[in-house]
Amino acid sequence: MAFANSSYSDIITTTIESRSRDLADNWENNNALLRKMRAKGNSKPFSGGNLILQEIGYTDPSSINANSYSGYEVINIAPNSPISAAQYGIKQYAGAVSMSGLEMLQNSGKEAFIDLMEGRMQISEGQLFNRMDYDMYQDGTGNASKNITGLALAVPDDPTTGTYGGIPRGTYNFWRSQYYRGVTDGGAAVSSANIQAYMTTLALRCVRGNNKPDLWIGDATYFGFYVNSLQAIQRIQSMSGDGKAGAGFGPELSFYGGGMAATVVMGGGVSGAVSSSQLTSGATAAHMWGLNTDFLFWRPHRDRNFVPIGGERQSVNQDAVVKLFGVAGNMTSNGPQFSGVLIA
Repeated sequence: MAFANSSYSDIITTTIESRSRDLADNWENNNALLRKMRAKGNSKPFSGGNLILQEIGYTDPSSINANSYSGYEVINIAPNSPISAAQYGIKQYAGAVSMSGLEMLQNSGKEAFIDLMEGRMQISEGQLFNRMDYDMYQDGTGNASKNITGLALAVPDDPTTGTYGGIPRGTYNFWRSQYYRGVTDGGAAVSSANIQAYMTTLALRCVRGNNKPDLWIGDATYFGFYVNSLQAIQRIQSMSGDGKAGAGFGPELSFYGGGMAATVVMGGGVSGAVSSSQLTSGATAAHMWGLNTDFLFWRPHRDRNFVPIGGERQSVNQDAVVKLFGVAGNMTSNGPQFSGVLIA
């Protein structure tokens, strides 16, 4: 079927293909956690399979063979190989850019058409990024469990139950993340007066050797508490957002509780719908995560990392063309026990 302005149908494809080279970079720069993972080399594409496997090492007390000995004493050489893998589903996201035949005719000048395409792409990209950013804070059960497995399951409010990465937390204690509850554990709701003490306690619970949280992400309320707690000393690292977490997330603050240094950013902003069924955006209200990003990964498929999906699509009974672009992958972890969440 011929388009109303067939000379411009190829421009739709080439425009999206050209922009796809930058889409993955823009997505990883759109979220402070993703930017941190990328800086550490933890954006790792996978090549195939029906699941994403994340290798893990853990301690099984029943198989430990390390011990002291004396002289000719027999050494325990029983097998000790507590190495396994967590498994994560492949989640798919797509955005669409459409153009009707009438719009092609109305914007028949090449420059006008490209300007229209540019605006459509920016809107579609922003909608996709915002939706995925929202889902990165959720538990993956949204939209019939087709969403990213986010922080609400990786570092949940109650880490003693449920299954994450195919591993039941009720059975395997090593797979449990940490948590601190303001009222229950601290005796008072989280506020600017106590948030530093609570963060310090939570951070210390996440430490093993040199493994410790390096990024704190709070919703607007908890981030505001932390900002207010620093007003007297103004411990501001980067007003421009050019520091550890990267441009666009300033002002960045530093946290030094428990003798460790970490970056503190806000995982929220202007509230707005990210889909017809979700009326909020950004980090979950009244939450602040202390994350060790050494153990968190963004795993896109190497052939579906914000690229065009198929060719142009045209309805048999409509004078319009649609082009899809998208990504397939998930957020994974091989050590949720080194991260924690501060809740009310």
